[in-house]
Amino acid sequence: MRPVEIKEGIFWTGVVDWNRRNFHGYSISHKGTTYNNFLIKDEKVALIDTVAEEFWGAMQCNLAHVLGPEGKIDYFIINHLEPDHAGCLALAVEKYQPEKIYTSPMGQKAMQAHFHYKDWPVEVVPTGSEISLGKRTLQFVETRMLHWPDAMLTYCPEDKIAFTNDAFGQNWATSERFADQVDRTFLEDLMKTYYANIVLPYSPVVLKTLKALEEMNLDIDMICPDHGLMFRGKEECKWVLDKYVEFAEQKPKKKAVIVFDTMWHSTENMANAVASGLADEGISVRVMSMKSNHHSEVMTEIFDAAAVIVGSPTHNNGILPLMADMLTYMKGLRPQNKIGAAIGSFGWSGECVKVLTQALEEMGMDIVDPIKVKHVPTHDTLVQCYQQGKDIAAAIKAKLD
Repeated sequence: MRPVEIKEGIFWTGVVDWNRRNFHGYSISHKGTTYNNFLIKDEKVALIDTVAEEFWGAMQCNLAHVLGPEGKIDYFIINHLEPDHAGCLALAVEKYQPEKIYTSPMGQKAMQAHFHYKDWPVEVVPTGSEISLGKRTLQFVETRMLHWPDAMLTYCPEDKIAFTNDAFGQNWATSERFADQVDRTFLEDLMKTYYANIVLPYSPVVLKTLKALEEMNLDIDMICPDHGLMFRGKEECKWVLDKYVEFAEQKPKKKAVIVFDTMWHSTENMANAVASGLADEGISVRVMSMKSNHHSEVMTEIFDAAAVIVGSPTHNNGILPLMADMLTYMKGLRPQNKIGAAIGSFGWSGECVKVLTQALEEMGMDIVDPIKVKHVPTHDTLVQCYQQGKDIAAAIKAKLD
């Protein structure tokens, strides 16, 4: 993709990764991603972030389209040191020999740890710092733990642009550059997936940071994340900021997710009976087998659900490996405001529901009594599972009403 002038003298010079399929441990399926970076032409030329190292050639080509083959870049602004954004930094420093490299206090530590540089012209810019490019000013705001400690937002007041790095991003490889060029519903789903699988553990920090940004009274007319599409216009920017508040507050819907693995279909049949009890009480239900769904797809559904029901047979005095993987992944993302329940079958030792329930308790969920059956569920035990679904539905309604 060729560079795009997003405002006069400011260019998107990023790259599209059409073939990326996994990102930070979550599946992005066929969607791919983009690594966005930005070039500002002023009396001083500034590059905001780089791209993943394997796209160094593509980034150079885009920069040359704007600057010419021998063009100079005076300043580098590094908002985040993760390799998908700073992967080309060492190569870019060698080629362009910038006067200054600006980054956050934690960014400087991360930069040293990543690149082990000795004589780079690094200057730390804590919150409140600003630099002049000539006609333009760049102001810096630390956004720690969105989603790394080094994260920083760069704001240009003259153009009313916030360069937000990972915040407000989506993983989507497209020829379009702006959110108003695509289907809003699909875009929101991608934003939710990104948030649920990357940003979710830091939701308290998100709320605190957004509140601090609001108090700064930044006049934002464009939000430029480093993944996916950009947002332009005050209404668009307000929409995405409000959406992040909504995500961070983690207010659940009348929805339950049943996630399970099964050996000989006993646990699967129990899961379907629980689902029937929930559905008959008007609760939206998703039943997801770990053999058929990636853990990130499950997590995206769990994100806005009020209840999570987990199921597994006993296996080697524990649970099946795919369920253990799912619970580990979910625990790390720290979902809040959930009701939890466990189901499972067993042959002789029967530890499954104890292991599952303990995992849910460790995540702070409100627990509904578990159900386990020996070998194959009977009609009576499936009725118990159906009733468990109705009990969970009642708990959901009590929680949300």
